[in-house]
Amino acid sequence: MKKIIIIPIYDTLLLPDVTFYFRKEVIDGWTVGNLNAGDTVAFIMLKQDISVNAAGPEDFYPVGISAKIENTDNEGNIRIRTLDRVDFTNITVKGDKVNAEITVRPEIDDISAEDRKEEFEKIKSEYLKFVQNFQWGLWARGFILQWKNMNELACAMAGYFSITWEEKYAVIEADSISERYTLIENAAYEFMEMAIVQSGAEETQKEEHEKQYREAAIRKQIDILQKELEEMHPESISDISKFRRMIDESGMNETARKEADKVLNRMKQEGQDGHEYGMLYDYLDFVTALAWRPAEPTEINLEKAEQILDADHYGLKKVKERIIQQMAVMALNKKQAGSILLFVGAPGTGKTSIGQSIAKALGREYVRI
Repeated sequence: MKKIIIIPIYDTLLLPDVTFYFRKEVIDGWTVGNLNAGDTVAFIMLKQDISVNAAGPEDFYPVGISAKIENTDNEGNIRIRTLDRVDFTNITVKGDKVNAEITVRPEIDDISAEDRKEEFEKIKSEYLKFVQNFQWGLWARGFILQWKNMNELACAMAGYFSITWEEKYAVIEADSISERYTLIENAAYEFMEMAIVQSGAEETQKEEHEKQYREAAIRKQIDILQKELEEMHPESISDISKFRRMIDESGMNETARKEADKVLNRMKQEGQDGHEYGMLYDYLDFVTALAWRPAEPTEINLEKAEQILDADHYGLKKVKERIIQQMAVMALNKKQAGSILLFVGAPGTGKTSIGQSIAKALGREYVRI
């Protein structure tokens, strides 16, 4: 074959007997001369997407496609008809121009014309059925009906196939037409299967989102109605509203407030029929009852404390003296926490009641834990 214009391309599947269009700027980075209708060109495949000046002979695949330019226009559009697969030998790169010796690569015609047509029509029919399930199906149908052979199908769909550039090149390189058809069919059916799975996943996700939005809207409406009902009947305030108010008024620190809000949200989601509702209720009832705000310091009146202890308990002189001593230390240090006092004795000797008297003397509430 005589020397012809060589155009490097990357990640584009081209096969014989296919008409395709491209823009002139696609090849503006390479010196190919003026392209006119009737010119013969050859497309050589780059192994990777690299700049013009960085490419060397080893960066090109040895098998490419020859083609004839059918038409060009003033807007930079070029229509090309592919011809044969070709071998490139003695590849050289000078600046941004590629030169090579080109010869037609023979094919192994191991499938009859009738079988070719049958396989192509079968997969074309599958695609026409497949696109009916999508919104863009009407547009795709017109696109599919223009395919005239298996090579056109492969070139048109190559950009959608889940195959690498190396796998696309394997289709170009395959000498056996039967092998090439098998590679194309595998990629075509895999694309359909993946599209169906993805569409199903997207539909499921859409339904899940719609369910969440609907649930959120219903919950918001319930909250509004519940608030109106509570304003009309304060005695029927819900547990959620009650605990919300108690949390707001409790004076909790930030850490405790976050945890209480978290439990309240769980309780709200659980609902009164939930098996954890009672446990969550008890937890919030407990934490909101705690004294989160610092207590106002009270003056310890030792004389009054002694009178209370004497009035509540006869005898126990040493015990009461020890208690008064502890109160005196608290009064001097201005420390309200005090110490832990341990009372030891048989049942009925006044351990509990003297604890109640201490609380009364300090002006505190008596709590049993």
